[in-house]
This record gives sequence, C-alpha cells and structure tokens, in this order.
Amino acid sequence: PLGEHVGAVPYTAWQQVFDPLLIPPARNYWKSHNFNTLSDAALDVVTSYAGKLPSAHSEIFLGLLGGAANTHAPDEMAYPHRAALYAMNVHTRWLDPQNDARCLAWAREFFQAAAPHAAGGVYINFLNEDEVDRIAEAYGPNYARLKEIKAKYDPDNLFRSNQNIRPGFDA
Repeated sequence: PLGEHVGAVPYTAWQQVFDPLLIPPARNYWKSHNFNTLSDAALDVVTSYAGKLPSAHSEIFLGLLGGAANTHAPDEMAYPHRAALYAMNVHTRWLDPQNDARCLAWAREFFQAAAPHAAGGVYINFLNEDEVDRIAEAYGPNYARLKEIKAKYDPDNLFRSNQNIRPGFDA
C-alpha cells in the first residue's frame, strides 16, 4: 500500500481527508458497502480486486466503524447503520479519459462481487450521482421521516449539491 492510516481522527480532519484526491483533472468513481463482519470470503474478494487495481491512484478503503457513533440508536440521527462495523469504499481515480471504461468496470465489478458479503446500507457521502436508487438505503428506516422533514424545510431542494433526499422522490 502507498498509505496506511490507523488511529483516531478528529471529525474536522476526517471531513477533509479525501479533498486532495478530488482535484481536477482527476477522474473519480467509487462504490461502497457496509459490513458487519469481514469474512474470509469477503476478504478473498478484496484481495482479488486489490491485485487488479486499474490505476496507480485507485484504492480500496476499509474503514473501521463504531465507537461513539454506535452509542446512538438508529433513529436518533439520519445515519441508521449503527451495527455496521466496517465501511468499504472502492475508489478508482485516473487522469486519462481513455481509461474511463476500464476504471468504471473495475469499481462496478468489485462492488457486485462484494455485495453477497455486505450488510446492506451505505454512507451517503460514498454514493455516486448514478446511485439515486440507493439514497433510501443510506437512510434505512429513517428515510420516510427524513423525507417529511425535507418537504417541510427544503421543498425546493436548495441543499442539493450532494446525494440527498429529493422532495417527492420515492426510491
């Protein structure tokens, strides 16, 4: 690995950790799953795809979840996946548009291969613009309540520069 980061990270630092990776002209695409366990079969998928990285800038992020986030009930905040112990973000990054198909295929195939081992759920910030159908999955049982709040306080979808709950949208 080119980088390995283990340890506690302040929230403000974590919010900025990926910023340097997203500077144009870099092309980025990611897919993500939550896991309750990393079984041997799941790790076999990870090691298989780690050996096929499509670019020197691609990465497989396995984040350990838990801690303070898991001390809250799933319905206390927007993010409900309090039982998830790991988040895997498959991130492919490249510069040459001629590599689009290869890099996108790697991430999508990896995501599909890992799906049988995943717990369901996803962190909303790890969704791509082509994953509108997973917004409800990101919020789980809180989605209906959050849609009501969105309709009341942001009916025109002013806060829309990310994957968010869209007024009137049903996934």
